[in-house]
Amino acid sequence: MASGDGSQIYEDLMRFKPQELTPNAWAVKAGVSRTVWADMRRHGNPSRRTLEKLLTAAGSSLAEFEALRIGPVSDVGTATGLADRGALPWGGQALPPLPLVSTAMAGEWGEGAPKIELTELRGGQIVDRLPRPPSLSNDPGAYAITVVGDSMWPRFRPGRRVAVSPGAPVAIGDDVLVKLKDGGDSQGVRVLIKELVRKTASGVELRQFNPGATFEVAAADIASIERIAGELF
Repeated sequence: MASGDGSQIYEDLMRFKPQELTPNAWAVKAGVSRTVWADMRRHGNPSRRTLEKLLTAAGSSLAEFEALRIGPVSDVGTATGLADRGALPWGGQALPPLPLVSTAMAGEWGEGAPKIELTELRGGQIVDRLPRPPSLSNDPGAYAITVVGDSMWPRFRPGRRVAVSPGAPVAIGDDVLVKLKDGGDSQGVRVLIKELVRKTASGVELRQFNPGATFEVAAADIASIERIAGELF
């Protein structure tokens, strides 16, 4: 994330902002809700549709914006960018597809209220193969999943596909997929798809949005923490 209050993608977008508008006025003109705008500024994970709205309102295009963020062809392997970019710039070498791993609802984690939603990840079941974004070119272990629950609404809607990057560093404020050691069956593993709030001496603190809850998971219960790179289209 860039320095200051905004994410790097927010700062990049400011280069396209109409001079006569404030950032908030630009979002209003583009038809982007206040919640989506604030979420993008903080987390830097806008959908392609949100970007298209903003750039169209600024008289630009998504292709022009992506060209700015990707930079020269020689930098594609190390550039950070949108998880939903599907095409290589200027006819670069095709990347291997991204496996779409089967997911299913897996009940609830912990006891009491509010309810903490669990997902089961079946790593051995690949249901499709999707175009790999350039931003994941250096992570051979990256994969995609389909969001099956609504605990992270409105950030992730049920049915949306997101990219997961096990090789990416994880920071506070990132959306993460936490694989748990217990539960699941011989074919699957239970996971928590949440926001990382903080790391503690005993584990991590996570947040879900629907219903809103912040809770801690002990380090002894965690197999791995993987960064969710963003939505795929």
